Amino acid sequence: MECTIHWVPGSGMGMMAETGSGHVVTMDGAAEGGGRNLAPRPMEVLLAGAGGCTAYDVVLILRRGRHRVTDCRVRLTAERAAVDPKVFTRIHLHFVVSGHGLPAAAIERAIALSHEKYCSATIMLSKTAEVTTSYEIVGVGDSSGDIAVQVPRA
Repeated sequence: MECTIHWVPGSGMGMMAETGSGHVVTMDGAAEGGGRNLAPRPMEVLLAGAGGCTAYDVVLILRRGRHRVTDCRVRLTAERAAVDPKVFTRIHLHFVVSGHGLPAAAIERAIALSHEKYCSATIMLSKTAEVTTSYEIVGVGDSSGDIAVQVPRA
């Protein structure tokens, strides 16, 4: 895997990342740091990557288990150290998984497998941050109507 970062001259602190797969991601800084606030901060991109990595795992695990998942969203909230290096110290991931007849045990298993075995990003970040999770299940089209169950998980 590789990635090349290009500073965009004249942009203040704008950066362009070109991934090994040929995709481009732009990043920028806040005005007080010399940026123009035209794109996400690099640490926001890192957090988004962790969310994408774990959501990918959860959907894949559920599909392989033949569960009828129709949507998966993850809201990440993070805290950083007050002094340099300002690493993430706490990250909470809240999953909202929608589907038909999704058992809580399957959701819990998928999240646990992601965070204990498959998600490289959250496993790396857990070296400096306390990573916690919670989830909601939204039943879609069940005979009882849509339901939501929210469960915290440490």
